[in-house]
Amino acid sequence: MNFKPHKTSRTNETTLIRGGWLKPCLPLLLIVLLLGGTAIRSQQNPGISVDVKVVNIFATVRNKHGEIVKDLNKDDFVLDEDGRPQTIAYFTQETNLPLTLGLLVDTSMSQRRVLGDERSASFTFLDHVLREGRDKAFVIHFDKEVELLQDLTSSKKKLESALNLLESPDQDGGYSSGGGRGSRGSHGGAGTLLYDAVYLASNEMMSKQQGRKALIILSDGVDHGSKESLDSAIVSAQRADTLVYSILFSGEEGNGGGLGGFGRGGGMGPWGGMGGGGRRRYPQENRPDGKKILDRMSKETGGHLFEVSKKQSVDQIYSLIEDELRNQYSLGYTPVKTDSTASYHRIHLTAKNKDLTVQARDGYYSDR
Repeated sequence: MNFKPHKTSRTNETTLIRGGWLKPCLPLLLIVLLLGGTAIRSQQNPGISVDVKVVNIFATVRNKHGEIVKDLNKDDFVLDEDGRPQTIAYFTQETNLPLTLGLLVDTSMSQRRVLGDERSASFTFLDHVLREGRDKAFVIHFDKEVELLQDLTSSKKKLESALNLLESPDQDGGYSSGGGRGSRGSHGGAGTLLYDAVYLASNEMMSKQQGRKALIILSDGVDHGSKESLDSAIVSAQRADTLVYSILFSGEEGNGGGLGGFGRGGGMGPWGGMGGGGRRRYPQENRPDGKKILDRMSKETGGHLFEVSKKQSVDQIYSLIEDELRNQYSLGYTPVKTDSTASYHRIHLTAKNKDLTVQARDGYYSDR
């Protein structure tokens, strides 16, 4: 499965995401040790190797006022896997591991009025968070197709240029002028391929990266025409050990407003076929709740849902996400008495102080 190619307006050259396009990297031993759910080898004596599985969890802790708590140690946490108590073996309050960010921007008709705010706020966020030569980010937009606007890069200039390409399709299925986008073809119809975007970003991009990983979705949360389901999108992020942060823009018709009066599922999908096979995914009278969809994605991957409102701007939300990413606890453990027949293992991480709330992923896949 591939992203749609993007042609730049300056060179008109086409770049593709293909399986295996990333160059192999040589991770530091510490990064490998902390990689969630991955079997590794530790050599204690020459000629003797022992298989050790270490599961890593990134966690954010808040008090009852919603403030991030930054002064805990491993003895302040209680951890179990599939109901069995586990011992936390690795713990750090500083997260110096490389950070990979994926920005997924909904450019469907329901979001066209907020794209300007999203552009400026997104660049300010990336400018603050990314450390030169250490962290990387990519930019994807999705509407009736999923397109990679900027490959993984540490260049803030390239990321800014990609954000300037964001635009919404017009009523005829084309794209409004401005923004410097190259040729996109003349695919008709409309769509919002949210699930496909998360699935592709997780499988094609994040699964090949080490260290801390997070997707940031800017959308109203309503999918129209994806080939993937909500469940498969979440599973893909979980398998890639990727947090999902959601920024909810309610769109022009309120929460879950979607595409207004335009058709559903008729656009070209990211693999060259009709988006969703042309089927109507949701009846007009029974629209899904986009907020619940984004909330589920975030909770089940260890991320957080934020909602843009008059009291909380997208700039303020980005500041909160930045604060979370800078103040995560990293916990690692070697599972004991794991059910070898199960591919998915439930994790339950809590604080001994009942007034504190722990935000972390709720499980991992052992068959990766």
